[in-house]
Amino acid sequence: QVQLIESGGGLVQAGGSLRLSCAASGGTFSVYGMGWFRQAPGKEREFLAAINWYGDNTAYADSVKGRFTISRVNAKKTVYLQMNSLKPEDTAVYYCAKGLGGDIYQSTHQYDAWGQGTQVTVSS
Repeated sequence: QVQLIESGGGLVQAGGSLRLSCAASGGTFSVYGMGWFRQAPGKEREFLAAINWYGDNTAYADSVKGRFTISRVNAKKTVYLQMNSLKPEDTAVYYCAKGLGGDIYQSTHQYDAWGQGTQVTVSS
């Protein structure tokens, strides 16, 4: 069973950048697609970005396209989310997740393992 641990969250001013990391342990990492989601207080969990098993295909939500970049290093069993030009509305708890297969997925129902989340707060 894959376990996921996110890191890299914190407090940043609007316009700044953060890079989130998600390290996997146990199970097999390299054959699965991975995704990043976020959840703000009182809101549903929102899809942000996904990457396929090989890392050559990605997808993004419109709200982050052009600002966020997802990547992975299978040898390190780690997936990243580079976040630039951050806005106060990006404030949320950010989660990484393991897909049911090796493709790209955008629904929470297509992921079967989740990290505990890392808080990102963007001040205006």
